[in-house]
Amino acid sequence: MSDLHKEINFENDLCNHMSANGWLYAEGDAAYYDRGHALFPADVIAWVQATQPKAWETLTRNQGAAAEATLLDRIRKQLDDRGTLDVLRHGVELMGLRQPLQLAQFKPALAMNPDLQAKYAANRLRIVRQVRYSVHNENALDLVLFLNGIPVATVELKSNFTQSVQDAVDQYRFDRQPRPKGQSTADPLLDFPRGALVHFAVSNSEVNMATKLQGAATIFLPFNQGDDGAAGNPPNEQGHRTAYLWERESWLEIIGRYLVTKRDSKKQIVGMVFPRYHQLDATRKLLATVLAEGAGHKYLIQHSAGSGKTNSIAWKAHFLADLHDAGHKKMFDSVLVVSDRTVLDDQLQEAIFDFERTAGVVATIKGESASKSGELAKALSGGKKIVVCTIQTFPFALKAVQELAATQGKRFAVIADEAHSSQTGEAASKLKAVLTAEEFKELEDGGEVSTEDILAAQMSARANDAGITYVAFTATPKAKTLELFGRRPNPDLPAGKDNLPAAFHVYSKLAWLNTKKKKLLEKDVLVQQALSNTEEQFAGSPDLQKFFMDALIESYSAQNALDRAALNSTAVQDDVLRLLLGPARLWESLRTREIQV
Repeated sequence: MSDLHKEINFENDLCNHMSANGWLYAEGDAAYYDRGHALFPADVIAWVQATQPKAWETLTRNQGAAAEATLLDRIRKQLDDRGTLDVLRHGVELMGLRQPLQLAQFKPALAMNPDLQAKYAANRLRIVRQVRYSVHNENALDLVLFLNGIPVATVELKSNFTQSVQDAVDQYRFDRQPRPKGQSTADPLLDFPRGALVHFAVSNSEVNMATKLQGAATIFLPFNQGDDGAAGNPPNEQGHRTAYLWERESWLEIIGRYLVTKRDSKKQIVGMVFPRYHQLDATRKLLATVLAEGAGHKYLIQHSAGSGKTNSIAWKAHFLADLHDAGHKKMFDSVLVVSDRTVLDDQLQEAIFDFERTAGVVATIKGESASKSGELAKALSGGKKIVVCTIQTFPFALKAVQELAATQGKRFAVIADEAHSSQTGEAASKLKAVLTAEEFKELEDGGEVSTEDILAAQMSARANDAGITYVAFTATPKAKTLELFGRRPNPDLPAGKDNLPAAFHVYSKLAWLNTKKKKLLEKDVLVQQALSNTEEQFAGSPDLQKFFMDALIESYSAQNALDRAALNSTAVQDDVLRLLLGPARLWESLRTREIQV
């Protein structure tokens, strides 16, 4: 069988699998793709006719035979002006229609409205293969995914028999540029933010993604599940390791609830955040468990540096604030976020505005007013969905939450962010000042006090409050944190060597390092240096330092400002390189790369 056939077989497998699991698919669909509008017109019209028949009737009455062209032109104009995500979430306005025409229906928080449920079921997700997308040439993408005729993803496939996922990444970077060289206009399907929301490089075993194509400068991040602490994905007895990517319900949820645009000071869209798999997995598992267990439990999320913790916290805060139980009752009256990350408040505000176009639902308590307790009580009892406070203000916030839970039966979720590893000097003095004498005795760090220590001291006698759910984030939990927030494999038995408390969800530093290691394993010059030098000599290689820094920049630059600041820390760089050469065994892996392949 030829190499071409092997890749075609992979493509066939994916299309057949998706067709059998809720996606629309037919051979020859590519002929019906409209390059100029970057739309699949038949699905646009079918969606509108099925879900908004009165609006379609008005449009055809007003426009006659030009109704379809008018609608497609209007959608294209709105995609250009507002971006694809905003159009999908909020629809488009047309002359003669009393309300915006919806272009998608995402799953409502409450399952009580039959009309919304019917619209949700009517969503048309389609996969089209070998799409000649360009208005300038005959280039073709392996796959394009559409939601109600609007493109949401492009895909380049590579078979493990012949190539790797990196070959698909390079194809995007060098052969799939939004604006081909010498052209004055960009291809709308690939142009940001008016084209597809995400671009996937996919092999049988791995997935990488990018939300903004920028030629050779395009940043791809992994969208892999991880394989027992290693990079990549676990074996799948039912088929390809990357089959998880194609779940219909998952796609609708990501588009409707997870994607967040990043805007500049002029409110122009400059980037977009697509969740990495561990962020998606942690959030979904947390919500499912909270629904099953009810309020009043504790969860420890152990995610390393470089994991995108700020975004993870923002998603969990928003979703917990909107969570409803089986009886359609809101699970929490408010969500309290404890963090010193100044960027977190902005990201929460941006995310919620993207989802709801609702401002003012996040309150930030900095303790600058005369009465911290009064400021907190007002925010927590005044209908704010999310309240953000600093670790110094946390004791007052915790007291307010406990009083409202005890006296008014309110339920709260508290998300605690480790944010900083330690506080010294003036900051330490402020933190120590909020502790009681008994709490202060529990700290044994000498002159240093970490936010985790403060949290543990504050929570030691208070973490079992009924109606209050606690979620703690930390990269390397201390023993006290594990004791307070960890979960024993057998909760009915006391803690012991065979029943030690552990984190609810883990994305370890080693798992993150293995994604960096994989990048370095692709460098032939490093393979040669590893073969010709001792590990000590190899550790001092200028080439290793360069490729290592490139890998760090790629992962951090797609995250928030706090993560990017870590690049300037020699201690952070040295620690990561030490772990790469130690637990991640980079030198040994490079020396045996040919055997592994």
